[in-house]
Amino acid sequence: MTNEPISLSGALASFDALWSPRIVTRVNDYDVRIAKVQGEHLWHVHDDTDEFFLVLDGELHISVREPDGERTVVLPQGAVFTVPRGTEHKPYAPSGAAILMFEPTGTPTVGDRHDEIPDHVDATTGHELNA
Repeated sequence: MTNEPISLSGALASFDALWSPRIVTRVNDYDVRIAKVQGEHLWHVHDDTDEFFLVLDGELHISVREPDGERTVVLPQGAVFTVPRGTEHKPYAPSGAAILMFEPTGTPTVGDRHDEIPDHVDATTGHELNA
Protein backbone atom coordinates (compact mmCIF):
# COMPACT_ATOMS: atom_id res chain seq x y z
CA MET A 1 0.00 0.00 0.00
CA THR A 2 1.06 3.54 -0.60
CA ASN A 3 0.63 6.67 1.47
CA GLU A 4 0.18 8.72 -1.72
CA PRO A 5 -3.14 9.73 -3.29
CA ILE A 6 -4.64 7.12 -5.61
CA SER A 7 -6.61 8.02 -8.70
CA LEU A 8 -9.56 5.63 -8.91
CA SER A 9 -9.93 6.26 -12.64
CA GLY A 10 -6.24 5.47 -13.11
CA ALA A 11 -6.53 2.38 -10.96
CA LEU A 12 -9.54 1.16 -12.94
CA ALA A 13 -7.67 1.76 -16.21
CA SER A 14 -4.81 -0.47 -15.01
CA PHE A 15 -6.75 -3.74 -15.41
CA ASP A 16 -9.44 -5.29 -17.61
CA ALA A 17 -10.54 -8.41 -15.69
CA LEU A 18 -14.20 -8.53 -14.68
CA TRP A 19 -15.36 -9.63 -11.22
CA SER A 20 -11.71 -9.56 -10.06
CA PRO A 21 -11.33 -6.81 -7.42
CA ARG A 22 -8.17 -4.82 -6.81
CA ILE A 23 -7.26 -3.55 -3.35
CA VAL A 24 -6.57 0.19 -3.64
CA THR A 25 -5.93 0.84 0.05
CA ARG A 26 -6.65 -0.42 3.55
CA VAL A 27 -8.41 1.35 6.41
CA ASN A 28 -7.66 -0.34 9.73
CA ASP A 29 -8.61 -3.99 9.09
CA TYR A 30 -10.69 -3.24 5.98
CA ASP A 31 -9.89 -3.43 2.27
CA VAL A 32 -11.09 -0.75 -0.10
CA ARG A 33 -11.53 -2.68 -3.35
CA ILE A 34 -12.48 -1.63 -6.86
CA ALA A 35 -13.79 -3.87 -9.59
CA LYS A 36 -15.10 -3.82 -13.11
CA VAL A 37 -18.24 -5.90 -13.41
CA GLN A 38 -20.56 -7.01 -16.18
CA GLY A 39 -23.12 -9.78 -16.35
CA GLU A 40 -23.92 -11.85 -13.28
CA HIS A 41 -21.88 -12.74 -10.21
CA LEU A 42 -23.38 -15.59 -8.13
CA TRP A 43 -25.69 -16.04 -5.17
CA HIS A 44 -23.60 -15.92 -2.01
CA VAL A 45 -23.64 -15.01 1.69
CA HIS A 46 -21.13 -13.35 4.00
CA ASP A 47 -22.03 -14.85 7.37
CA ASP A 48 -20.07 -12.45 9.59
CA THR A 49 -19.74 -9.16 7.73
CA ASP A 50 -21.79 -6.57 5.89
CA GLU A 51 -20.75 -5.72 2.32
CA PHE A 52 -20.65 -2.07 1.18
CA PHE A 53 -21.02 -1.11 -2.50
CA LEU A 54 -20.48 2.28 -4.17
CA VAL A 55 -21.14 2.56 -7.90
CA LEU A 56 -18.41 4.64 -9.54
CA ASP A 57 -19.68 4.24 -13.10
CA GLY A 58 -22.57 2.48 -14.78
CA GLU A 59 -25.37 0.73 -12.92
CA LEU A 60 -25.25 -2.20 -10.51
CA HIS A 61 -28.19 -4.41 -9.58
CA ILE A 62 -28.12 -6.49 -6.41
CA SER A 63 -30.72 -9.16 -5.87
CA VAL A 64 -31.26 -9.99 -2.20
CA ARG A 65 -33.18 -12.80 -0.54
CA GLU A 66 -34.88 -11.50 2.59
CA PRO A 67 -37.45 -13.01 4.98
CA ASP A 68 -40.26 -11.31 3.02
CA GLY A 69 -38.96 -12.60 -0.33
CA GLU A 70 -36.55 -11.68 -3.07
CA ARG A 71 -36.06 -8.12 -4.31
CA THR A 72 -33.60 -6.28 -6.54
CA VAL A 73 -31.90 -3.03 -5.58
CA VAL A 74 -30.83 -0.89 -8.54
CA LEU A 75 -27.83 1.35 -7.92
CA PRO A 76 -27.06 4.09 -10.44
CA GLN A 77 -23.70 5.88 -10.56
CA GLY A 78 -22.94 7.52 -7.21
CA ALA A 79 -25.32 5.31 -5.21
CA VAL A 80 -24.31 3.22 -2.20
CA PHE A 81 -25.86 0.13 -0.65
CA THR A 82 -24.88 -2.17 2.18
CA VAL A 83 -25.87 -5.83 2.09
CA PRO A 84 -26.35 -6.91 5.72
CA ARG A 85 -24.34 -9.87 7.00
CA GLY A 86 -26.12 -13.18 6.55
CA THR A 87 -28.16 -11.92 3.55
CA GLU A 88 -27.99 -14.03 0.41
CA HIS A 89 -27.31 -11.74 -2.54
CA LYS A 90 -26.26 -11.70 -6.19
CA PRO A 91 -24.76 -8.60 -7.84
CA TYR A 92 -25.12 -8.14 -11.57
CA ALA A 93 -24.51 -5.39 -14.08
CA PRO A 94 -26.42 -5.84 -17.34
CA SER A 95 -24.48 -3.06 -19.10
CA GLY A 96 -21.31 -3.06 -17.02
CA ALA A 97 -20.21 -0.98 -14.04
CA ALA A 98 -17.23 0.06 -11.98
CA ILE A 99 -17.71 -0.39 -8.24
CA LEU A 100 -15.94 0.24 -4.96
CA MET A 101 -16.40 -2.19 -2.05
CA PHE A 102 -15.44 -1.84 1.59
CA GLU A 103 -15.06 -5.07 3.55
CA PRO A 104 -12.79 -6.73 6.12
CA THR A 105 -9.38 -7.78 4.83
CA GLY A 106 -9.46 -11.42 3.76
CA THR A 107 -13.17 -11.50 2.92
CA PRO A 108 -13.69 -13.86 -0.04
CA THR A 109 -15.49 -12.40 -3.06
CA VAL A 110 -17.73 -15.47 -3.17
CA GLY A 111 -18.71 -15.26 0.49
CA ASP A 112 -18.79 -18.04 3.05
CA ARG A 113 -21.56 -19.98 1.29
CA HIS A 114 -22.28 -19.78 -2.43
CA ASP A 115 -23.61 -21.36 -5.59
CA GLU A 116 -21.22 -23.07 -7.98
CA ILE A 117 -18.55 -20.57 -9.05
CA PRO A 118 -18.75 -19.77 -12.78
CA ASP A 119 -15.55 -19.40 -14.79
CA HIS A 120 -15.95 -15.63 -15.19
CA VAL A 121 -15.94 -14.98 -11.41
CA ASP A 122 -12.58 -14.67 -9.65
CA ALA A 123 -12.85 -16.38 -6.24
CA THR A 124 -10.31 -14.26 -4.37
CA THR A 125 -9.79 -12.07 -1.34
CA GLY A 126 -8.71 -9.28 -3.69
CA HIS A 127 -5.56 -8.60 -5.69
CA GLU A 128 -3.01 -5.92 -4.89
CA LEU A 129 -3.31 -2.95 -7.23
CA ASN A 130 -0.36 -2.63 -9.61
CA ALA A 131 -1.15 0.91 -10.76
